[in-house]
This record gives sequence, structure tokens and C-alpha cells, in this order.
Amino acid sequence: MTTSDTNELPDLQQRMAALTGAGDVPTLEAVLEELHPSDIADVVESLSDELRLALVRALPADLASETLAEMEEGEARAELLTALAPAEGAELLHELQDDDAADLVGELAPEAQDRILAELPTDEAGDIRDLLQYDEDTAGGIMTTALVSVLGHVTAGEAIEAVRVKGREVEDFYTVFVVDEDTKLLGTVPLDDLILSGTEDRIGDLVQPTVASVFPDSDQEQVGHMISRYNLASIPVVSDDGVLLGRVTFDDVIDVIEAETTEDLLLFSGVSEAEELRGSSFEAVRTRLPWLLLNTMTASLAACVVWLFRSEIAAATLLAVVMPVVAGLGGNAGQQALAVTVRRLATSAGPLEARGRVVGKEILVGLLNGGAIGVLVAAAAAMLALAMGADPRLGAVVLLAMWGNIAMAGFAGSFIPTFLDRMGQDPAVASTVFLTALTDLTGFLLLLGLATVIL
Repeated sequence: MTTSDTNELPDLQQRMAALTGAGDVPTLEAVLEELHPSDIADVVESLSDELRLALVRALPADLASETLAEMEEGEARAELLTALAPAEGAELLHELQDDDAADLVGELAPEAQDRILAELPTDEAGDIRDLLQYDEDTAGGIMTTALVSVLGHVTAGEAIEAVRVKGREVEDFYTVFVVDEDTKLLGTVPLDDLILSGTEDRIGDLVQPTVASVFPDSDQEQVGHMISRYNLASIPVVSDDGVLLGRVTFDDVIDVIEAETTEDLLLFSGVSEAEELRGSSFEAVRTRLPWLLLNTMTASLAACVVWLFRSEIAAATLLAVVMPVVAGLGGNAGQQALAVTVRRLATSAGPLEARGRVVGKEILVGLLNGGAIGVLVAAAAAMLALAMGADPRLGAVVLLAMWGNIAMAGFAGSFIPTFLDRMGQDPAVASTVFLTALTDLTGFLLLLGLATVIL
């Protein structure tokens, strides 16, 4: 049973709360045996602080540690780990891979980190401290130092024996890394190739060149892209001089993709990445209000354009009817170009010339779409003008304004994220705010300016 595919979560929460409160550990363990740690984490997060702590203490150490690792990052998890005695927390960390343990410890205050790490064996604590030195959004921040490696001069039989020994301590490994005496990466040997080889075969003859590797300061998004691009189960992390430091596995990359997608979605909408999806209303207001204020300023520029042409609008009231149509279609066309461009930039890393062609393509698409949509809207505007006894040349004004605005939208929707990416900035950052302002300004200026000249 899982909490994700049933409607039994509320009942399960109540039952686990009752069992925890009563101290009925045997029954509690029997219930939890049917659940995955991620499902248990959902239940734990729904409980009060007191029951949450009691439940974690009641769980076997291996299950409690996995449950903690599956909980959402944030204050709740950190407070729960801090509430445990240092020895209790250290016992849970001992059950985890070093990367998961480092993620948990990294959420604690420095004093709490020192207390809990002091209870761990020196080598384990050292590994965790080493990982904590890397930024959390880098390859070093998500890698694990737990891996299986063999020297390049040994035989396949010796390598298999080494794998049997090391494999008991390493989770989810499919690739054996081959290193020299200085731990510099020489290549890899797929696990199936190693098993199927003769025992006297030299590893040096079986080793395959490393398809891809990353440095510890490489951005986690780049790591995810490389694993996806080359269909890797894991990717080695090496130092500047080629020393093997660790590996990033595909399950870590899944979490990275989810985090980056969430971040890009928030930024694409002009919402700060600092806002937690489960944060308070005050936090949401604090992070969103600055962008709304910026949007107010840019919208005011469009309003100023309308004010400058107020006499023309008063003389030809149909202009007020078609203004939102011209601006709205331009904005939608720009959003299409923006979404396609941001996606392309996120999934590829081509040369600048190729990225320049993206802008050219979107301008051409804008011209073609603008012409087609412009003809339709212009025809409707001309007929409306005739029906109301107004100047039918309004259709020509609408055609030119629509055409120009949608072409500008294609340019802006592709150029803004491309420019930000070239400058080393996230191309999703509030692009919509500036795009909307630009298409509104262009649409109003073209429509009202052309109306002043033609009508």
C-alpha cells in the first residue's frame, strides 16, 4: 500500500498518531512495514512536532533514517533532527549514504552540526564535512564519495573480488571506476562486462574511456543535462588534475531536475526562488510584491503612451476597442517564443552562433504569424469600421500594428532569455515581466502612431 494511490492517508495519520501516542511500537512497526519511506515521510510531516519526534524514535534506525531523507527539505526536517539527542541523530546518519547525510546535516545550525558530527566515527564525520564544503547546487553538493573503484593493473578476477567487498557498502552501483595508483580516473568498466570477462583478463584491456565527467563546482543543472544526454547511470566527479572524488547517480539527478524545474517555473512567473511552495502567506507576499511593483512601473509606461495619444483615441473610439487585441496577441506570441527559447537553452549548450539563429527563427515565425493574424484582425476591424461609419483604413492600421508587434514579440521572446544566458544569468528570471512591458509598448505605439499618420 502507498499513500499516493489511496484515499487512506487521513485514516492512516490518525492510526499512526494513536499508536505513537500509546507507545504501541510492535503494531506501529507492523503497519509501517507495508509502506515505503517516502510514504511514511508524508505521514510524519502531517503530525504534530511531539508525535513526529515520538514516531521517529519508535522506528528502527534504518527506516527512520530513510524517512528523514525522504522528507521535504526545510525547517521541519531540521527541527526534528535537532530535537533528537546527538547520539540518536548520529545513529540515523550512520545508516545513510554520505551525500544524504550531508544534506541533512547541512540544514542544521553550525553548533548542531558540530554536536551531531562529534558522535560519528572520525572517517564518516570527515566525509560529511568534506561534502559540506561544496555549494548545495553544485556537483560536489550532490555527489557521494561511496563508489566502487579498482586499479587498472589488476585482473578481472581480482577486480570482481574487490567489487564483492566494496559493493557491500555501496548502494546502487552499475559501473566500476578504474583508477591508477594516484586515484586518477582512467575510465570505467560496466559491471556486466566485468562479470562476463575471463578471470585472467586485465582490467586495462577492458576499461572504456570516460564518456563524461564533471568538476565538483559544476552546476547541478549541467550535471543533470550530461547524465540525460549520455544516458548514464552515474557520472564521475573529478578534480582539476583528474583525481576521482565521487559520483553523482541518476536518482540524485531526478531530484535536481525537479528542483530546477520548480525554480524555473517560479522565476518564469516572476516569483522569487526563495519562496517555499509550502511557505507562509507573509513569505509569499514578501517575495512576490517586488516583482508586482516592477510590473506596475512597466505597465505605467504603456499607460503613458495611451495618455500621449488620448486625443486620437477620443477621435476614433474604435482604437480603444482594438488596443487590447493588438497588445494581447503580441504578449501571447512573445510567451510562445520565450517558452520555446528557455526550454532550448535549458536542454542544450550549443555555440553562440546557433543561439543567434534561434532569435532569427523566432523573428521569422513572428513575421509569418503576424501577417496571418494581422490580415484576419484587420479585416474584422475594417468591417466594424464600415458598420459604424468610421474610416475603413483602420484595417490597414491594425494590420501593420499587429504585424509589427508580433514580429517584435518573437524577437523579444527569444532575445531576452538568450541575452541573459550569454551574460551568465538564469534566462527564466522575470523574463515575462519585461516581455509583457515591451509588447504592450510596441503594440500601443504602432497602433496609435500609425493611426495618427494614416487616419
